[in-house]
Formats: sequence, structure tokens, C-alpha cells
Amino acid sequence: MNKNVTMKNIADALGVSTVTVSKALSDKDGVGNQLRRTIKQKASEMGYSYGSAKAKSAQDSSKFNIGVIVASNYVDPDSYAFYLKMYHHIVLALKKCNYSGIMEIVSDEMRDTMVLPVVAAERKVDGIIILGQLPTAYVQKVKDTEIPLVLLDFYDGELEADSVVTDNVYGAYGLTEYCINMGHEKIAFVGSIHATASILDRYLGYYRALLVHGIELRPDYVIEDRDENCLFRKEIRLPEDMPTAFVCNCDELAYLLMEQLRKKGLRVPEDISVVGFDNYTFIDYFTYRKLTTVAVNVEAMASEAVSLLIAQIESGMPSNVRKVISGTLLIRDSVKNIKN
Repeated sequence: MNKNVTMKNIADALGVSTVTVSKALSDKDGVGNQLRRTIKQKASEMGYSYGSAKAKSAQDSSKFNIGVIVASNYVDPDSYAFYLKMYHHIVLALKKCNYSGIMEIVSDEMRDTMVLPVVAAERKVDGIIILGQLPTAYVQKVKDTEIPLVLLDFYDGELEADSVVTDNVYGAYGLTEYCINMGHEKIAFVGSIHATASILDRYLGYYRALLVHGIELRPDYVIEDRDENCLFRKEIRLPEDMPTAFVCNCDELAYLLMEQLRKKGLRVPEDISVVGFDNYTFIDYFTYRKLTTVAVNVEAMASEAVSLLIAQIESGMPSNVRKVISGTLLIRDSVKNIKN
């Protein structure tokens, strides 16, 4: 056997994915018979051994557990816990591959003192998914364990790591352009743009829509929504010259803003228009029913992250790719047409 040959080398030679090669060599479903034969033939030609002894050895050393690491602020009990929904789909995707998921929460203290969760520190898992953004230095420390790693719902430009994200830029662009098409020009963005890569990308989509339509960006219309711990502020500081529409970086924030506006005697959409992002369904039913938003394909994101991670585990190599999963603009009735 040529020990230098990996599944990625075979995949590159045939122009297919590492996941496809892995499935073909392990005789799993999802690969046609002809392609399976081609992959096995190429593996033999390149000196890659995929026999039962190798497979048994790999299986014997596998724990069949995946660690899911998430910062505490993303699963705060007072939050609507979007990431718990994401974790649910991760577990379902892992189950299809005969793996189990173990969630560990990174507290502020663990993050600040660079203490790793047990699953990483004691290498109790075959792979790790980091769910939601953590500081670069902390992610690097997880990466230094050499446990296969995938970043889910964020990416880090300073690190080489597989990542899966939703199309934040285009989604926010579509939301903002919809408001513009409904006659709005005084449009604010609500989100702390340096808090996470996702919020920054959504801001860039908002800004791009303004540029395309010749609307000047107003600094007072870029509004902070998080505190120093990345938790929602109790009250959003509204500008003196009120916009006619707010583009919020997530549905939970949109709900909180709508409640704040309601307490001030302002109605949505009669007086102020509001849009969100995520299509998170476990908020107040009335708000959910009316809120224009972008539906994030959580199931597809979780499935893609699991596929990338399993491919790493079986091939021994990351692909260092960023997978972008498209969302869907859902037009409801939280934006008023003010063209006339």
C-alpha cells in the first residue's frame, strides 16, 4: 500500500468528492455501481488499500461519537435557542451515519481561560463540530488536538478549516431590496456587525442593496444590538430620525424590536416595517405569521457539516472548503408598501 495516497487524492483524480470515494470504498449506499467500480479501480491503481482488514482496524479504533461545541451565549435559557434546532438536525444526520452527538457548552470563563471541553481535551470523540462562532485562538486550540473539525454557521478567514454557512450576504440583500421595492429608502440595519461573521455578512448584504439602488448609508442607521457578552441589549437605541423600515439580523431581534416599538405606540407594519432572518418558528405565533424573513435551510446545513466531517474521519484529511447553503426569502406582511 502507498501510505501517501489518501481518499482526497483519489477524489481529485476522478473529479468527485471525498465523501463519494469514502462511500464507494466502504460499499455504502449513494454511489452508482459503475462509479463504485471506477473508484475502486482507481484506488487500486494508486496503491490505496481499502480491504476489510483496514476497515476493521478503523472501525475498532472509532468511538462513533461526534462532539458538538457551542458557546453558552448561543444556548442561553432566555434565548429562543436557534442553535438547539441546529443541534437537533445534526443529531439526526449523525444517526444516519451510525454516529452519536455529544453537546458541550463553552462558558465565558472557559473561553477566556482557553479551557477546552472534555470531548476535545480528552479526545473522547472522532470529530468535532463547532456550532456558532468562537474566537480564532480558541478554535485554533481545538484544531491543535488534530481531531477532525468542521465549523457550522460561521467561518474563520484566519484558519484552514471546513465550514458550512448560510448565504448571509444574498439573504440580507434580498430582504433589503424587497423593502426598497416597497418604497422604503430610510432603512436601518440592526445588528452588532463585529459580533459574528454572520452578522457582518448580513450587514454587507444590506449595504450592497443600498449601493445598488443609490441610497446613501447613514451611520446612525447601523444600530448595535449586542452587549460585550454578545447578548441582546435590553433595549435597542433607536435613532432620533426614525427609519421607515428595519432590517434585523435575526428573527429573535426582530421580535424584540417589534415589542419595543409596540410599547412606544408604533404598529408593524402600519407605522414601521420590520424584517428578520432565520425563519425561526418558535417565537410568538402572531409575530412569526406576519414577519418577512429569510428561511435558513438548517437541515441541509447540518447534513453538509456531518458529511464533511465523516469524510475527514474516513480520509484523514480536511478539504478546507466553505460550503454556502442558500436560504429562501419569505414575504409575509410586516413590510408596508409606501410607494404611494
